[in-house]
Amino acid sequence: MKVWVLRHGEAEGHARTDAERNLTKHGREEVLRSAAHLIGQPISAIIASPYVRAQQTAQLVRDALGFGPQIHTVPWLTPESNPLQVLDKLDTDDNVLLVSHQPLVGSLISFMQHGHQRQPQPMYTASLAELEGDFPLAGLMSLVSVKNP
Repeated sequence: MKVWVLRHGEAEGHARTDAERNLTKHGREEVLRSAAHLIGQPISAIIASPYVRAQQTAQLVRDALGFGPQIHTVPWLTPESNPLQVLDKLDTDDNVLLVSHQPLVGSLISFMQHGHQRQPQPMYTASLAELEGDFPLAGLMSLVSVKNP
Protein backbone atom coordinates (compact mmCIF):
# COMPACT_ATOMS: atom_id res chain seq x y z
CA MET A 1 0.00 0.00 0.00
CA LYS A 2 1.11 3.53 -0.75
CA VAL A 3 -0.06 6.73 0.88
CA TRP A 4 0.77 10.12 -0.53
CA VAL A 5 0.32 13.08 1.79
CA LEU A 6 -0.01 16.48 0.10
CA ARG A 7 -0.17 19.74 1.98
CA HIS A 8 -2.36 22.33 0.25
CA GLY A 9 -0.71 25.08 -1.78
CA GLU A 10 -0.09 28.60 -0.55
CA ALA A 11 -3.33 30.22 0.59
CA GLU A 12 -4.55 33.75 1.12
CA GLY A 13 -3.64 35.22 4.47
CA HIS A 14 -7.18 36.28 5.34
CA ALA A 15 -10.74 35.20 4.75
CA ARG A 16 -13.96 35.29 6.74
CA THR A 17 -12.88 32.01 8.40
CA ASP A 18 -9.75 29.89 8.19
CA ALA A 19 -11.72 27.18 6.39
CA GLU A 20 -12.63 29.64 3.59
CA ARG A 21 -9.10 30.69 2.61
CA ASN A 22 -8.48 30.27 -1.14
CA LEU A 23 -5.28 29.27 -2.90
CA THR A 24 -3.19 32.09 -4.30
CA LYS A 25 -1.92 32.07 -7.88
CA HIS A 26 1.47 30.99 -6.53
CA GLY A 27 -0.26 28.25 -4.52
CA ARG A 28 -1.97 26.88 -7.62
CA GLU A 29 1.39 26.81 -9.43
CA GLU A 30 2.99 24.96 -6.49
CA VAL A 31 0.24 22.35 -6.52
CA LEU A 32 0.66 21.71 -10.24
CA ARG A 33 4.42 21.17 -9.78
CA SER A 34 3.70 18.64 -7.03
CA ALA A 35 0.98 16.96 -9.09
CA ALA A 36 3.58 16.23 -11.79
CA HIS A 37 5.24 13.79 -9.35
CA LEU A 38 2.00 11.80 -9.18
CA ILE A 39 1.69 11.14 -12.91
CA GLY A 40 1.60 7.40 -13.49
CA GLN A 41 1.21 6.52 -9.81
CA PRO A 42 -1.40 3.90 -8.86
CA ILE A 43 -3.71 6.23 -6.95
CA SER A 44 -7.12 4.71 -6.28
CA ALA A 45 -8.62 7.57 -4.24
CA ILE A 46 -8.12 11.25 -3.46
CA ILE A 47 -9.28 12.12 0.04
CA ALA A 48 -9.33 15.76 1.11
CA SER A 49 -10.12 18.10 3.96
CA PRO A 50 -13.33 20.12 3.54
CA TYR A 51 -11.40 23.41 3.83
CA VAL A 52 -11.51 25.43 0.59
CA ARG A 53 -7.74 25.48 0.00
CA ALA A 54 -7.52 21.69 0.36
CA GLN A 55 -10.51 21.18 -1.95
CA GLN A 56 -8.93 23.48 -4.55
CA THR A 57 -5.62 21.60 -4.21
CA ALA A 58 -7.31 18.22 -4.62
CA GLN A 59 -9.25 19.41 -7.66
CA LEU A 60 -6.10 20.77 -9.32
CA VAL A 61 -4.38 17.41 -8.82
CA ARG A 62 -7.43 15.50 -10.04
CA ASP A 63 -7.58 17.62 -13.19
CA ALA A 64 -3.81 17.43 -13.82
CA LEU A 65 -3.87 13.62 -13.54
CA GLY A 66 -7.12 13.15 -15.46
CA PHE A 67 -8.27 11.17 -12.41
CA GLY A 68 -11.82 9.90 -12.93
CA PRO A 69 -13.24 9.21 -9.47
CA GLN A 70 -14.66 12.04 -7.38
CA ILE A 71 -12.72 13.53 -4.49
CA HIS A 72 -13.78 12.11 -1.11
CA THR A 73 -14.24 14.99 1.34
CA VAL A 74 -13.86 13.99 4.98
CA PRO A 75 -13.92 15.90 8.28
CA TRP A 76 -10.95 13.96 9.72
CA LEU A 77 -8.30 15.73 7.57
CA THR A 78 -8.61 19.25 9.01
CA PRO A 79 -5.55 20.97 10.54
CA GLU A 80 -6.14 19.85 14.12
CA SER A 81 -7.30 16.30 13.37
CA ASN A 82 -5.80 13.33 15.19
CA PRO A 83 -3.32 11.18 13.20
CA LEU A 84 -4.57 8.03 14.95
CA GLN A 85 -8.10 8.76 13.70
CA VAL A 86 -6.75 9.23 10.16
CA LEU A 87 -5.03 5.83 10.22
CA ASP A 88 -8.20 4.20 11.57
CA LYS A 89 -10.11 5.53 8.54
CA LEU A 90 -7.70 4.34 5.84
CA ASP A 91 -8.58 1.25 3.83
CA THR A 92 -5.68 -1.19 3.59
CA ASP A 93 -6.50 -2.03 -0.04
CA ASP A 94 -6.19 1.47 -1.40
CA ASN A 95 -3.29 3.57 -2.63
CA VAL A 96 -4.51 6.97 -1.55
CA LEU A 97 -3.64 10.62 -1.83
CA LEU A 98 -4.49 12.59 1.31
CA VAL A 99 -4.79 16.37 0.90
CA SER A 100 -4.62 18.24 4.16
CA HIS A 101 -2.90 20.87 6.32
CA GLN A 102 -0.22 21.49 8.89
CA PRO A 103 0.10 20.55 11.68
CA LEU A 104 -1.74 17.33 10.76
CA VAL A 105 0.37 16.34 7.76
CA GLY A 106 3.71 16.57 9.59
CA SER A 107 2.37 14.72 12.64
CA LEU A 108 0.68 12.06 10.48
CA ILE A 109 3.85 11.31 8.52
CA SER A 110 5.88 11.02 11.74
CA PHE A 111 3.20 8.79 13.31
CA MET A 112 3.05 6.49 10.28
CA GLN A 113 6.83 6.25 10.10
CA HIS A 114 7.94 6.23 13.75
CA GLY A 115 4.81 5.42 15.74
CA HIS A 116 4.93 8.77 17.55
CA GLN A 117 4.44 12.46 16.78
CA ARG A 118 7.41 13.90 18.67
CA GLN A 119 9.31 14.86 15.52
CA PRO A 120 6.79 16.02 12.92
CA GLN A 121 7.96 15.91 9.32
CA PRO A 122 8.55 19.44 7.98
CA MET A 123 6.04 20.03 5.18
CA TYR A 124 5.94 23.28 3.22
CA THR A 125 2.99 24.40 1.13
CA ALA A 126 2.33 21.85 -1.63
CA SER A 127 4.97 19.45 -0.24
CA LEU A 128 4.26 15.85 -1.22
CA ALA A 129 5.31 12.87 0.90
CA GLU A 130 5.17 9.26 -0.28
CA LEU A 131 4.95 6.45 2.25
CA GLU A 132 4.62 2.72 1.72
CA GLY A 133 4.05 -0.36 3.81
CA ASP A 134 1.91 -3.45 4.14
CA PHE A 135 -0.65 -1.75 6.37
CA PRO A 136 -1.41 1.86 7.35
CA LEU A 137 -0.37 1.38 10.97
CA ALA A 138 1.62 3.59 13.31
CA GLY A 139 5.33 2.94 12.94
CA LEU A 140 4.95 0.42 10.10
CA MET A 141 5.22 2.63 7.03
CA SER A 142 8.42 3.81 5.38
CA LEU A 143 8.91 7.34 4.11
CA VAL A 144 9.99 6.93 0.48
CA SER A 145 10.36 10.61 -0.41
CA VAL A 146 9.32 14.17 0.28
CA LYS A 147 9.12 16.49 -2.71
CA ASN A 148 8.90 20.25 -2.32
CA PRO A 149 7.60 22.32 -5.23
